[in-house]
This record gives sequence, C-alpha cells and structure tokens, in this order.
Amino acid sequence: MDAEKRSFDVIGQLGALRRYARSLVRDSAEAEDLVHDALVKAYERRVTFRKGANLRTWLLSIVHNTHVDRIRSTLARKRRDDAAALEAEVSYPGDQEHAVRLRQVREAFMALPEDQREALHLIAVEDLSYQEAADTLGVPVGTLMSRVSRARASLRAFEAEGKQPNHLRLVRGDDD
Repeated sequence: MDAEKRSFDVIGQLGALRRYARSLVRDSAEAEDLVHDALVKAYERRVTFRKGANLRTWLLSIVHNTHVDRIRSTLARKRRDDAAALEAEVSYPGDQEHAVRLRQVREAFMALPEDQREALHLIAVEDLSYQEAADTLGVPVGTLMSRVSRARASLRAFEAEGKQPNHLRLVRGDDD
C-alpha cells in the first residue's frame, strides 16, 4: 500500500506543475487555477494511471490538455460573442421614447410588492395557468388571483398617472 501511495505522490510534483502552468499562461494566479483544475481531473482519473508509469509526465500532460481545453473554450465563447455582436449591429435601436417608457414600466413592475410581482410574472410572462402558478407559489388559486388583480390595478394606476396611451396589455383579460 505504501508503495502504491508513493507511486501517486502528487504533492511532490506540484513545483513542476506550477512552473509548467506559469510558462503556459504567463500569470501566477491563472497558473494556480490551471494546476488546480488539472489536479481535480487527475484525481478523478487516478484509476487510469498505470503503476510504474511516470507520474510527472502523466500530470504534465493533464496540465497541458486542461490548458488546451481552456483555450478552446475561450475561443468558442469569443466566436459566439462576436456572432452575437454582429447580430446586434444589424438590429436597429428602438426609439428613445419607447426605451424610456419600457424602463418606467419595468420600474413600476419591480416596485410592486414581491407577492404581487411573482404572481403577475408567472401568469403574464411565464404564461402559466392560474392553477399552475398557485401550485408553484404554494398558495390557493383565489389568493393568486387576488395578487394578480392587485398587481394589474397598480400597473393600470401607473399608466393613468403617466397620462400615456395604455401600453400595458392584459394577458388573461379583464379581472375587475
């Protein structure tokens, strides 16, 4: 058993792993993260380590492969971000009035009491039935309907105060 433990002495290899990681990423903090990730992978795959094989070589290859995986992941994320940026450049910005109005409506929605806000969100945004929303919140359907009604009334009052045309659309119809 002691020979087996000695053959998998990862602690003795930390210096070499850190040096190699630092040469790959050129940043001490990032190198520590890389070594950590590699050691987690090595621990998870320790059963694949062959007795008598060179532990240092095995661990260094895991550090290298982890580094390559990180680069690939970063490049893939960058490609997705670039593609999204291109799509954003093609789209046209909304009118400033609409953007301001949307912000005001969002602020009015967020100013609702939490129980009303979560009930209205489940009904109007997530398009749950009253029963599904009531089950989600763990309240009776009547309580949920009351919360939704009060939330809608508050938002209608907000609309009336702004003397703006009624932009808020009722999803489930009148509930007066």
